[in-house]
Amino acid sequence: MTPTPRPATLPPLVAPASSLGPAEIDRYSRHLLLPEIGDIGQRRLKNARVLVIGAGGLGSPVLLYLAAAGVGTLGIVDDDRVEASNLQRQIVHGVDDIGRLKVDSARDALGTINPLVHVRTHPLRLSAENAVALFAQYDLVIDGADNFATRYLVSDAAASTGKPCVWGSILRFGAQVSVFWSTHGPTYRDLYPDAPPPDAAPSCGEAGVLGMLCGVAGSMMAAEAIKLITGTGRSLLGRLSIVDLADTTWRELTVFPDTNRPPVTRRDNLPDACAADVAATCGPEVITVEELTVALHERSAGRAAFELLDVREPDEYALAHISGSCSTPLSQIRNAGPHSLQLPVDRPVIVYCKVGPRAQAAANLLLAAGHTDVRVLSGGIDRWTEKSERRPEGAPPACIRANGNR
Repeated sequence: MTPTPRPATLPPLVAPASSLGPAEIDRYSRHLLLPEIGDIGQRRLKNARVLVIGAGGLGSPVLLYLAAAGVGTLGIVDDDRVEASNLQRQIVHGVDDIGRLKVDSARDALGTINPLVHVRTHPLRLSAENAVALFAQYDLVIDGADNFATRYLVSDAAASTGKPCVWGSILRFGAQVSVFWSTHGPTYRDLYPDAPPPDAAPSCGEAGVLGMLCGVAGSMMAAEAIKLITGTGRSLLGRLSIVDLADTTWRELTVFPDTNRPPVTRRDNLPDACAADVAATCGPEVITVEELTVALHERSAGRAAFELLDVREPDEYALAHISGSCSTPLSQIRNAGPHSLQLPVDRPVIVYCKVGPRAQAAANLLLAAGHTDVRVLSGGIDRWTEKSERRPEGAPPACIRANGNR
């Protein structure tokens, strides 16, 4: 078998800034000692504009290391807020940041690491309508998204704008890292041509992830970005690096561009398993917080009968759940099958999770197993809790927490 020829080093992505100041020379002295980077490479980093998609598990180490390295402008795209469960792996955030927008928390953390770096925040959900205009403002995109829909969107928008994309993915003990660039090699669609159904694969919230794996993969992604910016070394363009920390193994696969791949002329918003709301026109019917409140009241009065299933993991249920619900993790339904619940197929079932995607996946499994009346709580327990906090004084308790308080 003929080995794949080693590609030539790509030219530097960014032109160098005019000069470095005394403080910069002192701060980046260890980079300046590297012949592969040196003064001109550091000036390229100073002039670089990098957009990071996601300030979560992968985005955290990427942002921290790029800020420390002296990348001049860092953009952060994320519309989520910091939760306590994030802190096990999303190291750019701290306890005091719980409840804050992740872009704001990350911006403040980066400012303490390197005040010379300009941080731009984009507290939005990436979409087909805003991706191209956003990407056009940067030299390089780093994809740390946690769902397939965003990954395909990032790939297509990067191809449309001719931007290189450093990509990474993590789950449990395994990670994948690569570089995509439509004008020089393969794209994400060459690796995974077809988008899977939104609920085809478990998320980190269902399957878990080793916190340190984020640091390994994120550091690799940051290094790939620096190599592209400065024209240093051999990038992962055309190669997929696969890491398994459970066995401490590293593998590499070659990724070839599809010569028959049509050019990207449009970008679509694919179904997103991480969307906050479940559309009534897609899959199972939905029930609103207000409707569920009435239904629970009717059930407690003996005028209604239905099952309320919390399909989050047991530790999430223990922290907070809707009073009157039963803990039934999606992982259990997937592994043992809906029949394991021993529910009559004609008995109404209402399912909820954090915001909606796991509940929709569970509802689809129940419907496929013959259940005839399955509904999903729109917005999940997040919206329920939000509405509960505004419920008038004297209203019945809506959410039970581990400490017994609302």
